[in-house]
Amino acid sequence: MKKRVLFIDRDGTMVVEPPVDYQLDSLEKLEFYPKVIRNLYFIKKNLDFEFVMVTNQDGLGTSSFPEDTFWPAHNKMLKTLEGEGITFDDILIDRSFPEDNAPTRKPRTGLLGKYLSGEYDLQNSYVIGDRLTDVELAKNLGSKAIFLQENVVLPEVLKNTCVLQTTDWDVISEFLFAGERKAEVKRTTKETDIYIALNLDGKGDCDISTGLGFFDHMLEQIGKHSGTDLIIKVRGDLNVDEHHTIEDTAIALGEALYKALGDKRGIERYGYSLPMDDCLCSVVLDFGGRPWLVWDADFHRERVGDMPTEMFLHFFKSLSDSAKMNLNIKAEGVNEHHKIEGIFKALARALKMAKKRDIFNYELPSTKGLL
Repeated sequence: MKKRVLFIDRDGTMVVEPPVDYQLDSLEKLEFYPKVIRNLYFIKKNLDFEFVMVTNQDGLGTSSFPEDTFWPAHNKMLKTLEGEGITFDDILIDRSFPEDNAPTRKPRTGLLGKYLSGEYDLQNSYVIGDRLTDVELAKNLGSKAIFLQENVVLPEVLKNTCVLQTTDWDVISEFLFAGERKAEVKRTTKETDIYIALNLDGKGDCDISTGLGFFDHMLEQIGKHSGTDLIIKVRGDLNVDEHHTIEDTAIALGEALYKALGDKRGIERYGYSLPMDDCLCSVVLDFGGRPWLVWDADFHRERVGDMPTEMFLHFFKSLSDSAKMNLNIKAEGVNEHHKIEGIFKALARALKMAKKRDIFNYELPSTKGLL
């Protein structure tokens, strides 16, 4: 069986990169990246990755970065990590300057010939780092990248290489240990053609088009307020009416939620009520595997926007059935727009609570042993 590797950058990834000169050249500058120690230990203990440190240290050994200022802090870092059960299978340091264009300097792979021999499963290995050169290194290795930046937009050529962008080592451990929670659903009938893609651990980015403006607005509330990336593309027989478009979207969205949740280990399971101006809306859910809907919301207008109010109940019933979740929904207030928007937002917040996953307590939240 081929070995998997985590190629881990040092400065800005395991230790905080010193400002101004970017050189960790004294013990006073040594500061570990938040949460890195407990998470590296967790990964080391529970997963089968080799740990390889790969770091560029500009001009190490020259007058601009004397070795006697580098090794005390570097060795102290290694000794601290070793005391917590974290050791490295290899430590690779490039000493060149950027302008040298050395073949050994990241993102080039000159230091990594051993890992290109065919003995390693590079396709399922990861480069973890805080610079674009780390993502480029992953691309050059044929590996995946985990990028420790949140507000840096990746060039198009690197987007397929980077599978996770975060500044939180808890999120990195969760991703490596429990995997992605993504799903795609395609549902095509004589009445509708639907494509849905979602990422439960996204940022709330949405791209939604159903042909019904108000419905799009409500579905966007689900993605935005639950932190779920959501793509929904629907072509329905709106020349007949809105019924099939709304119902089938609910069915497909519920199926996507059910698939993305997987075996549900470590999730909170339950989740929310919120006010919206004159309205108080409550959506309490349970990802318990049994569909059920309790609906206590009345509407006194025939339509809100281009959506018939009679379809709200039908949407949530279809969603509950398809996602195999219990929904208890209540709304009170006067303004019909606020009432239904409050319900969708409360659903989103309930989803955000219930989908939350704790890999340090990776148990099934049930005494039955099955959800």
